Amino acid sequence: MSRSPFKIPQSVLVVIHTRELDVLLINRADASEFWQSVTGSKDEVGESLVQTAAREVGEETGIACEPGTPLHAGLREWHLENVYDIYPRWQHRYAAGVTRNTEHVFGLCVPAATPVTLNPREHTGYRWLPWRDAADACFSPSNAEAILLLPQFVE
Repeated sequence: MSRSPFKIPQSVLVVIHTRELDVLLINRADASEFWQSVTGSKDEVGESLVQTAAREVGEETGIACEPGTPLHAGLREWHLENVYDIYPRWQHRYAAGVTRNTEHVFGLCVPAATPVTLNPREHTGYRWLPWRDAADACFSPSNAEAILLLPQFVE
């Protein structure tokens, strides 16, 4: 089965955090000072949201959280969705007529000092910030809102 050259308008947002509520933010390579959590679209329509979340975390940060890894238990779907207009600068990545994306929010709890290995084609830097500071640093309002909800999702 061949993949479409266009992005699927179903994505994940993964807030990577420690038990102490420090949040990992990564800086996009294609947008200077665009700090965000891990995000990404499904590769195929049949890919589950959990698969998408684990794949994107691995691709963007080098943190392994797929099934069978020690961190997989820390990957939790928050059962929150954000539907938003696709920014014009990225509209060309979607099929004609697709103007909105549905983003599904996840959290990933990791130990403090978890190593991060960025994909340099996607991100140029990373930083760990206390959750309120991380929310303030995000470009995306939906990302900031998700981070502000973090305390209620931490066990």
